[in-house]
Amino acid sequence: MAECDWDTVTVLRKKGPSSAQAKSKQAVAAAQRRGEEVETTKKWAAGQNKQHTVTKNTAKLDLETEELQHQKVTLEVAKVIQKGRQDKGMTQKDLATKINEKPQVIADYESGKAIPNNQIMGKIERVIGKT
Repeated sequence: MAECDWDTVTVLRKKGPSSAQAKSKQAVAAAQRRGEEVETTKKWAAGQNKQHTVTKNTAKLDLETEELQHQKVTLEVAKVIQKGRQDKGMTQKDLATKINEKPQVIADYESGKAIPNNQIMGKIERVIGKT
């Protein structure tokens, strides 16, 4: 085997400051005292909440008076569902189980708070037999 001459080299380096430490006021002041070049830039709208400025679209939306709401189940339909369920001697939970929905869905339909869904309405109609 040939002899290899391996030299051991040890390199010692001191780690520089992290980016957060380099940006601190103390680090900037120390660098300026040492005469090092320090670059400073002013950020536009730094520290201000500029995302909520008033634009003409915002003003237009504020002046809008039309009330937009989802169509709800009418009280007539709610009463028909409730009467049909009671005529069959079912509770809201029984009806919900038969149509594979949560009891809260039936409660919402019977109170007129639900947004009509044709699939659910069709299931209810098949179970209670009303149109």
